[in-house]
Amino acid sequence: MTDDFTRAWNAWHERREAALAEPHGWLSLTAFHWLDEEPAPLDGLPGLWSSDGAAVTVTADAKDGLSASGRAVDGTAEFKVPEGAGPAWVDYGDKRLELAPRGGRHAVRVRDPLAPTRTGFTGVPAFDPDPAWVVAASFAPAPELVDVGSVREGVDQSLHAVGTVRFDLDGAPQELVATDAGEGRLWLLFRDPTNGDTTSSFRQLTAPAPGPDGRVDLDFNRSLNMPCAFTDYGTCPLPPGPNRLTAAVTAGERKPS
Repeated sequence: MTDDFTRAWNAWHERREAALAEPHGWLSLTAFHWLDEEPAPLDGLPGLWSSDGAAVTVTADAKDGLSASGRAVDGTAEFKVPEGAGPAWVDYGDKRLELAPRGGRHAVRVRDPLAPTRTGFTGVPAFDPDPAWVVAASFAPAPELVDVGSVREGVDQSLHAVGTVRFDLDGAPQELVATDAGEGRLWLLFRDPTNGDTTSSFRQLTAPAPGPDGRVDLDFNRSLNMPCAFTDYGTCPLPPGPNRLTAAVTAGERKPS
């Protein structure tokens, strides 16, 4: 008989896999193109593309098949894509082209529902859920901007740290720098000794907002792979330097097969 804890985890894991398998989700990425100031073609895409750091410009004919917000790109179109505002999107048949601001530059990432990483997806392996991996922690606020870099060369990233969580694993004290996940929640990027063996190079965990006394429960059963574990075209931020646990976290998602 399956207990309530396991049922809840199974339902959460199914939603996670369904989100990954969406037609234009992380598994659909097939290309990453940096843009320069001089208009230039991009491999496999129509038109001429450029960026001045503040906006992306594309020049194409209507017959090329590019569109944005349901309207064909016919001539020159400009897309304001400021840093921190999220991407803009251009459609090309079944593909979606993500115009992404990264470190003062812009890139075009191609999302294709027919990407082999998506069509061959069979799920994310994970450790069996175990209530013992719900760990009590204490949160101490300490806002600061932390430079962390990125898995992609040439992309510099910073995270808005909100404080530190402290807890014990295997009898040893641990601490992680936490960043803002919205609505008071905490986002934790962490490394541990399982990385590169049973798990990917680092993982992420979102924790609920701490209580008034700073108490917060960390459910490591819900540790997730970052997008860069599934694709070569990710720009994931790296964990803050101190976020390396000394105890092996045998919970949550395993390294994708």
